[in-house]
Amino acid sequence: MNLILFEPGETAASLPREDRRAVHLVKVLRRQVGDTFDAGLVDGPRGKGTIAAIGERALTLRFDWAGEPPPLDPITLIVGLPRPQTARDILRDATTLGVSAMHFVATDKADPNYAQATLWQRGEWRRHLIAGAEQAFSTRIPAVSHGRPLAAVLAEQPAAIRLALDNYESPSLLSHCPALHDHRVVLAVGPERGWSAAERDVLREQNFSLAHLGPRVLRTETAVVAALAIVKAKLGRA
Repeated sequence: MNLILFEPGETAASLPREDRRAVHLVKVLRRQVGDTFDAGLVDGPRGKGTIAAIGERALTLRFDWAGEPPPLDPITLIVGLPRPQTARDILRDATTLGVSAMHFVATDKADPNYAQATLWQRGEWRRHLIAGAEQAFSTRIPAVSHGRPLAAVLAEQPAAIRLALDNYESPSLLSHCPALHDHRVVLAVGPERGWSAAERDVLREQNFSLAHLGPRVLRTETAVVAALAIVKAKLGRA
């Protein structure tokens, strides 16, 4: 991890030795008493942490906070609810790429049981956001929802450039879309089996333009990363 993140309520307490961050500091970074490391508060400032003491059961840390990182990119990602392992990858990597919101939606071709996975039911999903932010050297994490119907999520989106990936009826490459400077973008990516015909109709009714990434069929997590890279380039943020 490039930045070690803490929740606001954690900085006044000792850090247990079994905590992944303590393990990383002592065993990976090999920090000793008096050494510093890059730290941040979730959705808050970055700064430096200092190891004040290393006990048998916990580390004692001090923090000096500096400025806050820039805001997240004006990109909302909507994804047809995928299998949990795919969702984990998307949560981490889309956070690293700086999206401001992610909505994992119920769709016609997605397995409804995915919404009941422990990833969502036990709050594990937030851990993957933290990992993505730490990788990006950022404290910012996106808003996340899961399991709601596609139509409901589409209807609540603000004014934006609206793009949807589709391998079957899209007329052009996503890379051929015009520059998107100073615009908010909503990017929709279908589930692993793609959009249904009815969902394509809903997307068009909500003013989404269909686009594709080329003739090769990609995994959902790969398509998300590729599409976000293109959108960020069009926004001038790549």
